[in-house]
Amino acid sequence: MAELYQSPFRRHATREVRVGNLVMGGTNPIWVQSMTTTDTHDVEATIAEIRHMEEAGCELVRVTVPKAEDADALSVIKQATKLPLICDIHFDYKMALAALDHPIDKIRINPGNIGGIERFRQVLRKCKDRGIAMRIGVNAGSLEREFAMKYGYPCPPAMVDSALRYIEIAESEGYHDIIVSLKSSDVMTAVEAYRLYAKQCNYPTHLGITEAGQPPYAIIKSAAGLAPLLLDGIGDTIRVSLLADKAVEINAAFDILQATGRRVRKPELIACPTCGRLEIDLNKIMSELKARMGDRKTPVKVSVLGCVVNGPGEAKEADLGIAAGKGKGVIFKRGEMIRHVLEHEMVDALLEEIDKWEAEEAAAGSLPREKSLETKRHRLPLATR
Repeated sequence: MAELYQSPFRRHATREVRVGNLVMGGTNPIWVQSMTTTDTHDVEATIAEIRHMEEAGCELVRVTVPKAEDADALSVIKQATKLPLICDIHFDYKMALAALDHPIDKIRINPGNIGGIERFRQVLRKCKDRGIAMRIGVNAGSLEREFAMKYGYPCPPAMVDSALRYIEIAESEGYHDIIVSLKSSDVMTAVEAYRLYAKQCNYPTHLGITEAGQPPYAIIKSAAGLAPLLLDGIGDTIRVSLLADKAVEINAAFDILQATGRRVRKPELIACPTCGRLEIDLNKIMSELKARMGDRKTPVKVSVLGCVVNGPGEAKEADLGIAAGKGKGVIFKRGEMIRHVLEHEMVDALLEEIDKWEAEEAAAGSLPREKSLETKRHRLPLATR
């Protein structure tokens, strides 16, 4: 058996902040959140959308509170969902104070657009009294004039300076239940802002590329911005902001977390892109395998490679893999060859091996609901031992 190599990946160390029944930061999962599109005071429509988001896997939900009637609806909305409820506040600090009279779990506020430091302090004090977390949301598109003027434009240092100012004010009030976001519609600006912030502060971060647009490009754009940060170990909750159905948005977030190894919550199916070396009907095999996998949640990596050039090596990299030749193939498990199969047997054989994998892991007490890079191990080739 080849030696095991422990990934050097390390998550950026942040303090823990409770939001409802979830805890952000530390070694807790990177939670996926989204935001309703309804008028919050339209209670029936808002609850219906939240339930749709819950079904898609959303773990925190945010609603906007621009009017008094929106604040008045919060208690009823909270009773209808188990998800932590976040209130989005802009311009009117009184709406933040009103929202905090209800059983909410977090306030999202842009301190630079609510009318001054003293009003921000009033919100801080009430959050502290109620034990409610706050996201300090800095956005390149609404950065305070003084910081934009200092640097000439809304650049990453300007955004971080803004966040640090408000963190210092919060700390002066003895308040530490803070999550920070530094969003921009420009990928490079957002990435550099979060990286700069992470060098200076240990409050948890909410990651996102704002105003990304419509899929599919908006998903690619969000992945381009979020993946470098996640692979740096930065990020404690994420939202993929799309002009699309909420299920699309939430699924995209989980796919980005899975692709970066931050939260693997379901099987990962890998296939080669096909070329002239292909000697099996790979499209048919993968389509059938995907359909028959159903809603399995086992965090197992399964690869099906269609030729003898890269197939054996790539199959060994997966938890379970097939390296195929002409009409037949070899199944590898944890890097070791375990059986030969014909092409028409491949799907059945892989499903049998997945069942065995699940049974073995469950018997050993090591079958996780999900896994991440912190626990991922890689097999080194014998030549490197």
